Amino acid sequence: MSRAFDVTTTPLSRGTFLLEASAGTGKTWSLTSLAVRLLLEGVAEVEQILLVTFTRKATDELRQRLRERLHETELVLRGRLE
Repeated sequence: MSRAFDVTTTPLSRGTFLLEASAGTGKTWSLTSLAVRLLLEGVAEVEQILLVTFTRKATDELRQRLRERLHETELVLRGRLE
């Protein structure tokens, strides 16, 4: 049975997350959001986060999107981006 997933309210203390969904449903966005939350809320260090996808193409996309998301987050925190 699937449950609704909300990246902003999901407790981070669970430790492990499994996201399964069809293409184009926001999995990459959700994974990058969870990673940023884990870092910002001090739940984990970069070295403690493992994000896994099933293809090289998906891995490349996830890596790039996470880098972009972290850069945007840094700009926001420094007051350079809204």
